[in-house]
Amino acid sequence: MTDKNPPLKNDRFLRALRREPVDCTPVWLMRQAGRYLPEYRATRQQAGSFMGLATQPELACEVTLQPLRRYALDAAILFSDILTVPDAMGLGLYFVEGEGPKFKDPVRSEADIARLAVPDMAGELRYVMDAVALIRRELDGSVPLIGFSGSPWTLACYMVEGGGSKDFARIKSLALNNPAALHRLLEVTTEAVIAYLAAQHAAGAQALQVFDTWGGVLAPHLYREFSLRYLQRIAAELPRGDGAQRAPLILFGKGNAPYLEELAASGTEGLGVDWTVGLGEARRRIGDKVALQGNLDPATLYASPEIIRAEAARALDDYAQANGGSREGHVFNLGHGMSPDMDPDHVRVLVDAVHQHSRRD
Repeated sequence: MTDKNPPLKNDRFLRALRREPVDCTPVWLMRQAGRYLPEYRATRQQAGSFMGLATQPELACEVTLQPLRRYALDAAILFSDILTVPDAMGLGLYFVEGEGPKFKDPVRSEADIARLAVPDMAGELRYVMDAVALIRRELDGSVPLIGFSGSPWTLACYMVEGGGSKDFARIKSLALNNPAALHRLLEVTTEAVIAYLAAQHAAGAQALQVFDTWGGVLAPHLYREFSLRYLQRIAAELPRGDGAQRAPLILFGKGNAPYLEELAASGTEGLGVDWTVGLGEARRRIGDKVALQGNLDPATLYASPEIIRAEAARALDDYAQANGGSREGHVFNLGHGMSPDMDPDHVRVLVDAVHQHSRRD
């Protein structure tokens, strides 16, 4: 496949994922496009609803680019939602103000599972690929574009629970009482995730991330059976190109600290970690197998600028000290996404602090 887009002007992010030298540590932030920005709120109002925003490529492109106009970020991430895949499977995604995503037709029986099929990426999910292609053109080589998906386990959580959950009782019950049925659900969801990420790469995404948001709610033996094995399959089977056009894969999970070694051996290029494990500890445990991404506690953005700078420096130095004094192989990020009430000016402080503290003399 020949890439007709202009060459990258800033390739720090991709170089870091390849564990190559960089002039400073690259930084992007999960949920960097979102409700903390007034321009996002204005565009969201124009769209009329969250899904109205996500399903209109021009508006999805606009909100993807908004944070890059404010901050010296080293990557853009597609504006979308992890639940577009189960929505395209026919579950009927909608959003309730103050409650988050819901499904009109959740998966509650073996018959429901049997009806599921991998969506048509050029049909039900064409709006996502159109957005990827448009964003890539509009970026004009300024920074790389990240595509993403939810993990099979995390998608299954929403599909079975019908939305968010405090205790995940329905899906844990399914895992314990009918594991074969849950594996059938996870098999079709994994096939859909692989097809979805491959289609995003073909449309122009230069890196890919899998969000395993709810993997950490599982006991270790259940995590390995119902989450880890499917992340490993994605890393092994996802077609993402060769050579300079290869899209690196990042596996991110909340609560994944106990499984770093197993995740690093999966074939992924990057491993995202939350704030419950130190970057130095993570690097020492996995060696130089993969790049690390993370891992500042998002709540740090509620602190004063001085504390934000100090905490960013602490994380950067923790990594470098465990990496032989080198900052290579690290993408700076938060340990999870930003919240709507965060101060946009504090985001600027963080992004600038990462670059300044890590820059080579």
